[in-house]
Amino acid sequence: MCPTETCQGFFAVQAGNAAETAVKIDIFQNWINYLRGIHPAILPEPGYNVFSCQVHQTRTMSNSLIDTAPGYDQPIAVLKHCHDKIRKQLQTLQNLLAHLPQHGADAAAQQAAQAVQKYFNKAAHLHHADEENDLFPLLTAAAQGEDAALLAELGPQILAQHKQMDHDWAILDSQLDKIANGSSAALNAAEVERFVQAYTSHMETEEAHIAPMAKRILSPAQMTILGEAMQQRRGILPAAIAGGIALADLRMDYGRASLSEADTLADPIAQFAKWFNEAMKAQVNEPNAMSVATVGNDGRPSSRIVLIKQYDERGFTWYTNYQSQKGQQLAENPHAAILFFWPELERQVRIEGRVEKTSAEDSDKYFYSRPVKSQLAAIASQQSRPVASREQMEQQYAAVEAASGEQPQRPEHWGGYRLVPERVEFWQGRASRFHDRVVYELQADSSWKKERIQP
Repeated sequence: MCPTETCQGFFAVQAGNAAETAVKIDIFQNWINYLRGIHPAILPEPGYNVFSCQVHQTRTMSNSLIDTAPGYDQPIAVLKHCHDKIRKQLQTLQNLLAHLPQHGADAAAQQAAQAVQKYFNKAAHLHHADEENDLFPLLTAAAQGEDAALLAELGPQILAQHKQMDHDWAILDSQLDKIANGSSAALNAAEVERFVQAYTSHMETEEAHIAPMAKRILSPAQMTILGEAMQQRRGILPAAIAGGIALADLRMDYGRASLSEADTLADPIAQFAKWFNEAMKAQVNEPNAMSVATVGNDGRPSSRIVLIKQYDERGFTWYTNYQSQKGQQLAENPHAAILFFWPELERQVRIEGRVEKTSAEDSDKYFYSRPVKSQLAAIASQQSRPVASREQMEQQYAAVEAASGEQPQRPEHWGGYRLVPERVEFWQGRASRFHDRVVYELQADSSWKKERIQP
């Protein structure tokens, strides 16, 4: 497309040769104008990288020719810059729609289709991931009052819009494939309009509400976390630390939020409910997973990860085999500690107390709510006991299935445990290991004493 001597001459311009620079810029600008005469929106901007939503600046040229982009130390500005790029691709898509009836899938149409595909297939999903995996969890952790209410309203809508736009794009992408290879000039106008309108409205909502909120409530440390995550997603920073590094070097500084006594509710169960709901909204990975630590008569502790099934004013409930190791230890020492860790929010909740079995009615209710295969597995497994092979386990399962059919009965040795809390600690990571820790302790009169303890 571009004459070799013209392109080579343009990109060879060096600083300090102003006259030669002006001439070569004029030549190249004429060539750009010629191409835009073929189709106004097929050319990417100089130095544009779809993976980073950034323009790499060429410092030897005049600033007037550079589409400057913010750095990742300004992550909200980078997200707005991505929106600007999306708008240009949407305009290209609309231009293509107008171009096809007169010119068909000519060279200009093919290039336009390829440009739109390149962006939405390789870059747009990164922008969505920035919001879903990093921006919204940070905002959820930091937002309070009206901000929290607005986020609770808009967050699910925005995530649903991402899914719908991805679905709409898949339809357009298949049409653009054929335009890009010149085999078809068909592009559905209604689908283009729906896609453009959905994206436009989506970006307007974020720019009117989400971006201003982020600028106002996220701390500099949180902005750094967001910017670094965006760079890792694009391969600018390493996504993981290479093997062989000393464990002491695996250090992360915290800074997403803070926690004061005034921020916490009077009742620890209510405070846990608040944090658990925030973890759910932030789409934390398995927010219901908790570590359960028990100790038997031998004084040796053991721990394992289980899933909480219920929490209320009575305590925290999970279900298991009463004949398992933890069941035996709890029979000997009915006290335990459970721990929830939500690294995405830099939070953990430590709960200590006595443990009691749930009623048979509660155990039945949960057991029969499980899939039949899970019921059969609970009956077939002699949890924590040795077994000769996987094949023997499968044989045990088959025998139970044959005997129980589609209506297995809950065995007496399987049911629920409830930890009745006596001490609850809420831990919020802070910078320089100067964390916030607020502890509730149950008093003799069944009230709760709340105080801050040192990190």
